[in-house]
Amino acid sequence: MSSIPALSALRRLRPDRLKELSLVALIALAVIIFGLVVDGYYSGRFFNRVTTSAVIVVILAAAQALVVISRNVDLSVGSTVGVAAYLTADFLQNNSGAHPLIAVLIAVAVGAALGSINGLLVAYGGVPAIIVTLGTLALFRTLVSLYSDGANVTADSLPDWVIELNGSTIVSAGGFDLRTTFAVAIVVILGLQWLLARMRWGRRLYAIGSNPDAAAQAGIPARRLTMWSFVGSGALAGLAGFMFMVRVGTVSATAGSGLELQSVAAAVVGGVSILGGTGTVLGAFLGAILIDTLRLSLVRVPQVSEFWRDAVLGVLVLISVITDSVLTRRLSRRAGSAGVGNRMEASTQAVEPTASTAPSPITTPVGLATREESIDV
Repeated sequence: MSSIPALSALRRLRPDRLKELSLVALIALAVIIFGLVVDGYYSGRFFNRVTTSAVIVVILAAAQALVVISRNVDLSVGSTVGVAAYLTADFLQNNSGAHPLIAVLIAVAVGAALGSINGLLVAYGGVPAIIVTLGTLALFRTLVSLYSDGANVTADSLPDWVIELNGSTIVSAGGFDLRTTFAVAIVVILGLQWLLARMRWGRRLYAIGSNPDAAAQAGIPARRLTMWSFVGSGALAGLAGFMFMVRVGTVSATAGSGLELQSVAAAVVGGVSILGGTGTVLGAFLGAILIDTLRLSLVRVPQVSEFWRDAVLGVLVLISVITDSVLTRRLSRRAGSAGVGNRMEASTQAVEPTASTAPSPITTPVGLATREESIDV
């Protein structure tokens, strides 16, 4: 009997919340299974390795979520990471006394500038996002290669705080550390989650991704919001570039290669629909944690080859896309059935008034809302 209220409570949850809970359950299940197979799996050392490694993909997953929610995609985030990391490292190499905050601002500004190029071409040029960002992926990488002229920025040429920041800890208990970089990533995720859920521009971004035509008819500035979603994505990729420099130390022109696919995978696994309009930044965060946990856990299982590790990521993405498609269809059918039922009930009440209720001489068709009753998006 106690399971019935729990099931009804789950049914009342929004699909996004249900997806987030399922990701938490999957992460817990993976930790339990690998804990039985791998010796010393529950050590603080492995926890610290996962949280430190996941920082870059977590931030990029949030960046990807911004544009995917608006029914776009940014495949240039990996190259943006490389450009921001190299230019920031080159600046610090020549200005070792610069404050860390200046380095962060440089990385974010570089990323935002590159993101604005994507946004202008997509929002105002009318070019599909996948075409634009595939082109800028190669363009940005070529530019940083020409700028570097094949030279690397080595860790010993950077200020000491760059290397120390990667290992700095805010809180430590029993060998489990909350690293500064991971704490920054959590703050970014929570801030974006709040902004998208509570601010008007966040709700409008969902509206654009859900139904662009309806959003345009409602007077939502779709082009401007799409433009700024790419700027935000680029700025977050720039921040990830700073984190890349801090984590790796030595930065080359190839920095960030392949991260674009990991960011898309994390966002999709986290429940951000590639069709736009649904998903949360928190879900993208959980998707990144799940993927990184599986990747680092499978490394510690010698029986699993490297090829199968890549296959696990591909299977996760496919399962997520298929699940999202099935859930979307079922919710659409349920909403349609509920709408039909409500209209039939209202029609019955309209043609069979009670003794105390006289029929109105002028009736408003059921399901049509007046301008005053429209939802403020």
